[in-house]
Amino acid sequence: MSNVPGATALPSPASRIHGCLLGGALGDSLGYAIEFDSITAIRGRFGEAGLRGFEALDGGSHFSDDTQMTLYTVDGLVEALEWANSGVGADANACLWLAYLRWLDTQGVPAPERAPRPQPRWIDEQPVLRHRRAPGNTCLSGLATGEMGTVYRPVNPDSKGCGTVMRSAPFGLIPHIPAEYVYKLSADAASLTHGHPSARQSAGVFSLLIHSLIQGHGLVEAAQAAVHRVESDAEAAPELRERLAAALRLAGRAGADTGTRPVLNPEDLVSELGEGWVAEEALAVGLYAVLATAPGASPADAPADSSAGQSAADPVEHFKAAIALAINHSGDSDSTGSIAGNILGAHYGEDCLPADWLGALEAPEVIRGMASQLVAVTTA
Repeated sequence: MSNVPGATALPSPASRIHGCLLGGALGDSLGYAIEFDSITAIRGRFGEAGLRGFEALDGGSHFSDDTQMTLYTVDGLVEALEWANSGVGADANACLWLAYLRWLDTQGVPAPERAPRPQPRWIDEQPVLRHRRAPGNTCLSGLATGEMGTVYRPVNPDSKGCGTVMRSAPFGLIPHIPAEYVYKLSADAASLTHGHPSARQSAGVFSLLIHSLIQGHGLVEAAQAAVHRVESDAEAAPELRERLAAALRLAGRAGADTGTRPVLNPEDLVSELGEGWVAEEALAVGLYAVLATAPGASPADAPADSSAGQSAADPVEHFKAAIALAINHSGDSDSTGSIAGNILGAHYGEDCLPADWLGALEAPEVIRGMASQLVAVTTA
């Protein structure tokens, strides 16, 4: 609880976990409805402002493979933590690989005979996760090799698609572990399907950003720390450095270069940051959307003697504005929307999630079920 008069209580760890997973699913679902549309087609269908809510969609929308794989990431982590909590050591990356192999089965893709046959778990019983929702080819092909990819023995060594970063928020939701271990867990898991340095580094940095938020740091502070992590890494992919630095600069959050900036239109957004089909672009677009629509410094961003916490803007309106910016462009709208939703849900907790959007979300009970499992094993 804040001791600033009138300030809002900080969200609980459980609220941040539920908020992150549900927020990502909301952004994913809206983005999936227009993922393969140009901005011209989006405007023709929804008006000049684009798609801004579920009410504009006849019959609602489904979430995509982004949410499916995010939930299977949760399941792999839950299994590893269940073993750890019982006093038995387990290879976390092996647990994640087995979880992703079970996801592969839901997509109707057989694993080769040499691949292990993992035992089914609760998540595998959920029919909604057995639908094929435009899964990424690299995720499918990497898992279908039956080989457990590593940083040193990668599958798909040249691929840097966004299939790594879009599934990696859950690594940041594990409390009480060092930040660098969060990064390693995420980057190692990215290597199960993608071999390019930018693919695994983007995933690791995204997980670090989420981890910083659940520790109570503000949006700007967490974003700047993530960029600093990349800039201080001599082996960081140059394109990742460039995209993240541009996201902060364009949002007016780049250190000394701080100030109000006009929000980019969809054409300029993809021109400056990319369409989001590759990992560093998806992360940059999602992060930019969050920062560019933020009403100002959050209480955690402000100096200790500041009264900024007394007049924080409505988290729901921030969420709606950020998702609208993240998805309305000629690019990978579901992944960029999912990333923005993950970030804001981890920051604000469930309080930022629009009630009417949650009412339209597909299978929220499945998402909440996986969130509750993660809460249980991280608070045991």
